[in-house]
Amino acid sequence: MPVTSTNLGDRLASIIDASRVHSDPAVLARYAVDEVIPAAIARPGSAEEIAEIARFAIAENLAIVPVGSRSKLGIGMPPTRYDIALDMTALDQIAHYDPGDLTLSVDAGLPLAKLNAALAPHRQFLPLLLPFYSTSTIGGVIASGLNSPLRQTYGTARDFLIGAEFIDGTGAPCKSGGRVVKNVTGYDLHKLLIGSFGTLAIITRLNFRTFPMPLDSRGFVAAFPSAEGALALRRKIAESPLSPLTLEVLNPQLAQIFATQTPSGHEPAIFGDAGESASTGTTLPLPGDWFDAKSWQLCAAFAGSAEVLQRYERDLTALARSLPPALRPTATTFLDDATRPAIWGRLREALPLLLQASPAATIFRIGALPETHAALLDALREIAQRCDIPHALIARATGNIYFALLPDDPSIHLANAHVAAALDPQDVGHLLDGTNQEIIAQLAKAADAVFALCAKHSATASIQFCPALLKRHMNVFGPPRPDAAAMRRLKTAFDPQNIFAPGRMLQES
Repeated sequence: MPVTSTNLGDRLASIIDASRVHSDPAVLARYAVDEVIPAAIARPGSAEEIAEIARFAIAENLAIVPVGSRSKLGIGMPPTRYDIALDMTALDQIAHYDPGDLTLSVDAGLPLAKLNAALAPHRQFLPLLLPFYSTSTIGGVIASGLNSPLRQTYGTARDFLIGAEFIDGTGAPCKSGGRVVKNVTGYDLHKLLIGSFGTLAIITRLNFRTFPMPLDSRGFVAAFPSAEGALALRRKIAESPLSPLTLEVLNPQLAQIFATQTPSGHEPAIFGDAGESASTGTTLPLPGDWFDAKSWQLCAAFAGSAEVLQRYERDLTALARSLPPALRPTATTFLDDATRPAIWGRLREALPLLLQASPAATIFRIGALPETHAALLDALREIAQRCDIPHALIARATGNIYFALLPDDPSIHLANAHVAAALDPQDVGHLLDGTNQEIIAQLAKAADAVFALCAKHSATASIQFCPALLKRHMNVFGPPRPDAAAMRRLKTAFDPQNIFAPGRMLQES
């Protein structure tokens, strides 16, 4: 019998409580992945129920996509099959927390903001302050593989994820690693789950090492007329004894977006108030007049005691002055607790801000050695200009470059023409369809050029976010990788019947 929302929902209701199964079309649409809509939604309340649903899906050859807050479902390719959306948000407990041992075990559906709020009274936190922070679940954070600006100091999740529990593609519960650092032995299979988009297993619980909160923190912003000066100061800071929490370079276009847009959601109370107003809990507006459309910006955050903060201010000032006159910043600003949080919030939420800037925003993540950034930034700018597409970028000292192509929204101009009675609604629709196709063609051309550029410079590249229509024309992970065969074997070992998010990462052969 073909799978329909009604009969699948009824059959899932025999496994878990019917109130936690949904097949209403309006609700299903909210769980779509790149316009692919599931046949039913199940919201299990335990790992045992997840295992039962997995075994049911195996027996019926149904595809499962685990989801959390759904803020990052746009990453990766569309699923080739999507029968059951497995809503993990009911698994939201802290199973174990030992502040003295700096270890933590949490359910995959626990919101990240709620987790850090529980750690804050113990002056500890989990350094996963990344895009979509206020809505992300901890399982979604790990499965998406997004990085935090704090990677500069704390590394990525690979450095402090010490264990996991998950359901594999046979429906069996599995464990990897341990709950405390000293008990972690054997293969680190749980680290394969990072950035897997739910294609290998259903994550049910994660174990972490936590970190003490910094005593106090400050910020530093320097404006430059060119990328050369900003990268030169970044290199000097990276080579110095200083160890800033974050160290990033923004191009003028992104600086302008920072100046004109405000991140949505609340900021985490990690570094002092860290962007959250103590009285209202709302996002602070951007203070001062530091960002404009003409300057490159270097942004750094640093933490420590009062003496350490004073040293940072003294040494950063000296490093900026040590640059050749032509490369020196035109302005520098040190940020205190009243001003730094607004900058920090924008740096963390750079990707959502870019997505707000254009309905067809296409954002690449490029991994390259920092010494190659100058050449890459020049070449990326040339690609955007050649394709006549506005762009913005951020380059981190850890090596990652986020490069965004931001086509103008044609619907605004066409809507104005309609209002002026120059076009009737049908003409507007036809022109909009044609314009959208042209935009996608230009984006595809630019993406091919970006992938070719990165191959030339031995850099890695993938498209993190883009319109669903572009994914019909190309693979967001770029040309076939040399290790594709090994990745397929790994997928088969974890998920022999290919029921977990099929096609989201590897194209089916």
